[in-house]
Amino acid sequence: GESYYNDRLQGVVDLLISKGMAKVSEGALVVFLEEEKLPVAIVRKTDGGFNYMTTDLATIISRVEEFKPTKILYLTDERQQLHFNQLFAIARRLGINVALEHSWFGLMRLPDAVISTRKGGAIRLEKLLEEAEERALAVVLEQNPEIDPVRGQSVARAVGMGAVKYADLSQNPQSEVVFTWDKALALNGNSAPYLQYAYARISSVRDKYSERFPDGKLDAHPIRIIDPLEKGLALRVARFPETLIRAVDNCKPSTLADYLFDLAQAYSSYYQNVPFLKAAEGVRESRVRLCGTVAQVLCKGLELLGIDAPERI
Repeated sequence: GESYYNDRLQGVVDLLISKGMAKVSEGALVVFLEEEKLPVAIVRKTDGGFNYMTTDLATIISRVEEFKPTKILYLTDERQQLHFNQLFAIARRLGINVALEHSWFGLMRLPDAVISTRKGGAIRLEKLLEEAEERALAVVLEQNPEIDPVRGQSVARAVGMGAVKYADLSQNPQSEVVFTWDKALALNGNSAPYLQYAYARISSVRDKYSERFPDGKLDAHPIRIIDPLEKGLALRVARFPETLIRAVDNCKPSTLADYLFDLAQAYSSYYQNVPFLKAAEGVRESRVRLCGTVAQVLCKGLELLGIDAPERI
């Protein structure tokens, strides 16, 4: 917590003064950052109190000493950009060579026509998630009216929570996101329910295989890439590791979301155009195994986005 660094704050100010970096201006102690083309940064207020700049400098120094990191990543909304530009400039002047990165994100907004608990359209996250679960339950019951009520509520929670998370994480982090229920809960668009449904459909294929061929042994048959659609699907699966690395390097979960959506679309085309259970032995098992591999990637990708993947929707 912030108070953990209180004992270091005066030492930070003394260090800045000793290095000739901090000067008194209009009663406050400040660091001029003309060389970096940034506004002046206050490190001690006119009343002698400290501020976030002082605390954050103390935090960096403490973390470098204690953890010896190679990189420190800050995640906040877009309004903090100036603060971190100033903070990093001062840290570099102090000789801190650790990579400092500010990953900022745009804000999520709600159209007034969708949800509004009071003027301004601001709502509590708890209320948003409750409504997500209620709306998702309606979608689940529409798709599967015979579902067990307890199971239906569990699936609705996974779908509702996933819809809200994916609506945020699938966007460019630095864009403003306008949240709408229709888009978030769509079963035929770039949404969590679409990906969850793709995963559940693959689970259904594997169950049908087990029912029709109880003595079948999937692992006894290798995956063979024959059809062009299979090749496209296999190539997409193979790009999963590099996609994860790119998403992490760029601090963009949307990179992973875009990949999963493209994979699910490719699977949908494969599912609609290539026979699975009616194919000859060997080919049949190969295709079911390939589907299983796609399911593993979809499940792991959703998990990394914090989204559950139910086997039935």
